Amino acid sequence: MGSRFLLFESASGYALFERTPSEDIAQEMSEVQKSMEDFGRFSKIIKLKSFLPFTSAEAALENINAVSEGVLPETLRDFIDMNLPDKQRSKTELGVGDEKLGGAIGDALSVACVKNKLILELLRCVRAHFTKFIKELKDDLVKAQLALGHSYSRAKVKFNVNRSDNMIIQSINLLDTLDKDINTFSMRVKEWYSWHFPELTKIVPDNYTYAKVVRLLKNRANISAKDVLPELEKLTMDHVKAQDILDASSSSMGTDISDLDMMNICMFAERVIKLADYRSQLHDYLKTRMNDVAPNLSALIGEQVGARLISHAGSLVNLAKYPASTVQILGAEKALFRALKTRGNTPKYGLIFHSSFIGKASTKNKGRISRYLANKCSIASRIDAFSETPTVAFGNRLHGQIEERLEFYDQGKVPRKNIDVMKEAMNEVEATASKPEKMEIDKSTEQSSVSLATDDTKKKDKKEKKKAKKEKKKNKKRKREEMKAETPTQPKETDGKKKKKKQKKKQKSK
Repeated sequence: MGSRFLLFESASGYALFERTPSEDIAQEMSEVQKSMEDFGRFSKIIKLKSFLPFTSAEAALENINAVSEGVLPETLRDFIDMNLPDKQRSKTELGVGDEKLGGAIGDALSVACVKNKLILELLRCVRAHFTKFIKELKDDLVKAQLALGHSYSRAKVKFNVNRSDNMIIQSINLLDTLDKDINTFSMRVKEWYSWHFPELTKIVPDNYTYAKVVRLLKNRANISAKDVLPELEKLTMDHVKAQDILDASSSSMGTDISDLDMMNICMFAERVIKLADYRSQLHDYLKTRMNDVAPNLSALIGEQVGARLISHAGSLVNLAKYPASTVQILGAEKALFRALKTRGNTPKYGLIFHSSFIGKASTKNKGRISRYLANKCSIASRIDAFSETPTVAFGNRLHGQIEERLEFYDQGKVPRKNIDVMKEAMNEVEATASKPEKMEIDKSTEQSSVSLATDDTKKKDKKEKKKAKKEKKKNKKRKREEMKAETPTQPKETDGKKKKKKQKKKQKSK
């Protein structure tokens, strides 16, 4: 039997241990665990043969990334090749903790790599007593592990500021909670202030403008028409409504209120106004993030519905992995499982129901258009997740396809094929990507290049229009020829029928 070795990868470097023949006695796991407790007994079984420290933190990160992916780095290959015996290389056994790495070592150096329960237990023992084998690493090993762990996790996350869907998930969840809170708080303002001025709720139904009017009017007993009327017109955007508010305040049925209570009501109305303003800012932020991360999905179905789909799926990549049937019912899982248990009708849509396309469709076509919309949403999410350059060309084309499908359901107008639409989108993307990047410094040359480009585009547009006109004329001629070819057969049949009818009438008269 040849010699046996153990390969141990640490944050400080690679270590190669040799297993002595006395290890053959302790084949059972219990004996190995007992030997692990005492370093003296364990050092008799396994001895350190060689240690190769990493030269820098960057080198450690490169090596650990290669080892985690099952690739053999050059430093590790040279280290194993130098320390393993050249004679009887095929009979030597190397204990490894990773099967992929063992396969790469075996292919490169023709060494038999082994991984079993005993090898894993021995590596665990080596990890526990590693600082005792190399006493110089007592203080530096923990720091090296911490630094390498941070750098390795940072590299694995691959965080991209421009394509981070986590911000979308957090913002849409916050937006939904803000909508609920603003509605409840605004209803509380109406209930609270209606004790003093109950007629205001009918005149100003909007919650946001109601809170602003409350902040402006305060106590109706102290209202002066000259000062309040122009500001009310600005808030309500209506002169008649502002005058109605002043007239109702003078003859209101509400009770009087103290200054302390009015101060608390105004403070609460101010908080509601600030929450509503923050909600509008957050909505604008969500639009910008969706246009950066998932432009095609937002162009197809809208920012809020697209963000809810991403949030429910967990990430944009998870949404891209879902089939269209899952995207269609995403958000209606409870109704789906209830229908499966009771053997009832399964739901037709989930979060997609909030899209405007389903509202436009008729009742009998809602299920069909939701299925078609889910298909296009899955295509748009895959393009956004796996494309390197974000574009809106595919989203706009898919949006037009759904509108054409709605016209087909209502009017019977045949829509375009998906292949033709995707070719148009690809041509648009290629045209935007192949724009001239070489720009000269002089302004005169820039202006001349722009004029030439515009002239070329105009010429191309004219040529395309001429071709389209020629094709239309050809199609009209073909249709006329087909109609002429069909028309002679019809009158013959009608003439024969007329002759037969005349003969039957003559026979009846006779």
